[in-house]
Amino acid sequence: MIIYPAIDLRRGRCVRLVQGDPDAETVVSDDPAATARRWAGLGAEWLHVVNLDGAFGDEASANATALRDILAAVNVPVQFGGGLRTLADIEAALALGVARVVVGTVAVTNPGLMGEALARFGSERVALAIDARDGLVATHGWRQLSGVTAVSLALQMKRLGVTRVVYTDIARDGTLTGVNAVACAALAAASGLAVIASGGVASLEDVRRVKAVEASGVEGIIIGKALYAGQVDLVQALEMARS
Repeated sequence: MIIYPAIDLRRGRCVRLVQGDPDAETVVSDDPAATARRWAGLGAEWLHVVNLDGAFGDEASANATALRDILAAVNVPVQFGGGLRTLADIEAALALGVARVVVGTVAVTNPGLMGEALARFGSERVALAIDARDGLVATHGWRQLSGVTAVSLALQMKRLGVTRVVYTDIARDGTLTGVNAVACAALAAASGLAVIASGGVASLEDVRRVKAVEASGVEGIIIGKALYAGQVDLVQALEMARS
């Protein structure tokens, strides 16, 4: 199981939000590259970077600079998402050196484009983001709730070639109330896709719970606020994930 330390970018800084609310922001670092070096130095095998401004549809030039700085600072692969709404957006991120892009809104609003991206770049480099509230997929930085269920979107995207999904329980994200391991395992079982769990991680117990459902197809866990708050020790989490 892979541990993904999260670096959420807003106006060029590392921040944490609560349930994706831009008005509930805490700045955790003014130096994204230093943050990336910190997690990589502790043994992280991947980083999960999100362009929050892009996800919200806001100007994101400062985040583009921050992403380039992160990529230059570390040798570990970076998974990147947020605001990737065109084939050119996806191509540009991959050209910068991102190992894998995570695409969410477009999968709902323009599934054909998702199919193009998968055909062009492959399923190892293009993953699906499913951000859900009460089982329904949210888009546009979680501001709009669609009528599409998480499972139906996963199955639709699987037919287009998706093999991996990042599943975020919006109600738990940034709340330190515990990851929804049950929903992640259910999605993996229903879709046959590899699932990366995200949202609500509060302690090493959450890592243990996700590890317990690894056999169902849950292959990783994204940890954000709990790392920055000191509630999860990354070295211990990595040891648990590898055990």
